[in-house]
Amino acid sequence: MINQGLEGIVAAQTKLSHVDGERGELIIAGFPVAELAANATFEETVWLLWNGDLPMPHSFRVDLAARRELDLAILYKCAANGVDPMDALRIAAGTISIGGGDPRDIVAKFPTIVAGYARIVKGLEPIAPRRDLSHAANYLYMLNGEVPEAERVRGLETYLNTVVDHGLNASTFTARVITSTGSDLVSAITGAVGALKGPLHGGAPGPALDMVFEIGDASRAEEVLRKKIESGEKLMGFGHRVYKVRDPRADVLAAAAERMFTRGGDMRLYTLARSVEATALRLLEEYKPGRKLQTNVEFYTALLLHGLGLDVPLFTPTFAVSRVAGWIAHCLEQRANNRIIRPQSEYVGPRGRTWETVAVG
Repeated sequence: MINQGLEGIVAAQTKLSHVDGERGELIIAGFPVAELAANATFEETVWLLWNGDLPMPHSFRVDLAARRELDLAILYKCAANGVDPMDALRIAAGTISIGGGDPRDIVAKFPTIVAGYARIVKGLEPIAPRRDLSHAANYLYMLNGEVPEAERVRGLETYLNTVVDHGLNASTFTARVITSTGSDLVSAITGAVGALKGPLHGGAPGPALDMVFEIGDASRAEEVLRKKIESGEKLMGFGHRVYKVRDPRADVLAAAAERMFTRGGDMRLYTLARSVEATALRLLEEYKPGRKLQTNVEFYTALLLHGLGLDVPLFTPTFAVSRVAGWIAHCLEQRANNRIIRPQSEYVGPRGRTWETVAVG
């Protein structure tokens, strides 16, 4: 029996995360995602994934902050050639091995790469990282040069914690396959970035936000969404390959977005998004009964990151700023009990061919 896409195949045991699509449950290192995301700093989440328990020593935060600097010269070449931000991240990530490729270096330098490239492509100089700021606060600071307010930091931190790991998804599996060959950590992470770039894995938050902006006013939601569904267009931000009920990460990010927009004093976009969501869910049930097409993480990812001032091209790279910690945790777990990942394939090509030499001339 062939399982296309390896669906349903158990390829590893892990202590890092558990995804139950039928119950809408995500557990990260023993914590329900809502419990972890709303309370931990991102540094604590990284420590937890890499070490299995808390508390995190203060020295770990200090050590990460001290590793943020990186030569960004390669990013200027990327910008001059119009390179996609995810390609720029992949290219620059490979240079981290020059300094040895310590796991802490990789996590610390990813925000420096993403924020640096975001500024370079706009014709601005990169902003040097600060050691006195947290991982999330420093990322926002490097994007615009302003020390962010606490609520904005908490919003980004909640997002980073929410998406840090999610079972044996495509990019994580890629990282584990590369690690299983005995290759180095930077190679595994670079491969994972390549997998994440694919639109079937990490590229849908932007279109989810575009749909909300296209609707513009709650009174237009039903008209616009009906036309999309009737024309066969997919509603971005709804439905998930694993979750058959509401994606638990959607609720976590919706709550984070609500807090952030409330503190900001302008709830119009948040209110519009909630109205669009409610209309979309009602119409999906009407047109596709029994399909269980519920809100997924992308819908509120788009709203939250937009509220933080991030441009759409930064959405997937920012996802990588978080998920890199989960990739590394899986690589370390794979190393601890390694067996090369080498599935079989079924040959369906021709047989019995004989070689005929073709005269040239």
